[in-house]
Amino acid sequence: MIVAVLNYSGSVGKTVIASHLLEPRIAGAEVIAVESTNESAADLGLDVDQLRGDQFGRLFRKLLTTPAAIVDVGASNIEDFLTELSKYDNAQAEIDYFVLPVVPTGKAQRETIKTVAALASIGVDPHRIRVLFNMAEGSIAEDFGTILREADQAGGFIANPKAVLEKNEVFELLAKRRMSIKSVVDDPNDYRMLLRQSDPADENRIEDLGDRAALQALAKRVWRQMDDAFVEVFA
Repeated sequence: MIVAVLNYSGSVGKTVIASHLLEPRIAGAEVIAVESTNESAADLGLDVDQLRGDQFGRLFRKLLTTPAAIVDVGASNIEDFLTELSKYDNAQAEIDYFVLPVVPTGKAQRETIKTVAALASIGVDPHRIRVLFNMAEGSIAEDFGTILREADQAGGFIANPKAVLEKNEVFELLAKRRMSIKSVVDDPNDYRMLLRQSDPADENRIEDLGDRAALQALAKRVWRQMDDAFVEVFA
């Protein structure tokens, strides 16, 4: 499966979605960052091939030869990416799904709708355009009403209200440590137990184990939520 993660809006969690949600769940997927200025999955400790939006020829060759990839398109490169995509005959068909993360702000929702329109203009079928509601804090119907109304009234994309990731601090913590959420979840150490067994006088070890135990517990909860979001966004 080949998935592009994109949105005209910045700061909606594209790189988080690409590196933490999609990459661990799409077997053998290569992460390709189409980015020139902002954080990419490489900054989160993943092995990433980084391109600019105007290097589409190189990207197109990859899409033709790889069975699985995640294309993380930065907001600063989306115009070039879409322009180049439209130059190659039916190139958009090489991408199975276009995932658009969106956050509750009005600006992000309006720019998500703009992104849908841009994809439609180059021939992308509506069922291949999927919205993922990110950084949710309350009611999806209330916080993302603009998106849901557009999907209901105008169509052109899929907006499953169950495709949700709640707002939390785990990704900021992971970025500081340059770790993926999968590496934390797969860590066999039980830091809660190690913390309980530690010498109370060893303050540095207590602090480190406490941080690791908290991160591990938070990551495991978010990981389960991401499992659900992955299923729902492609349902």
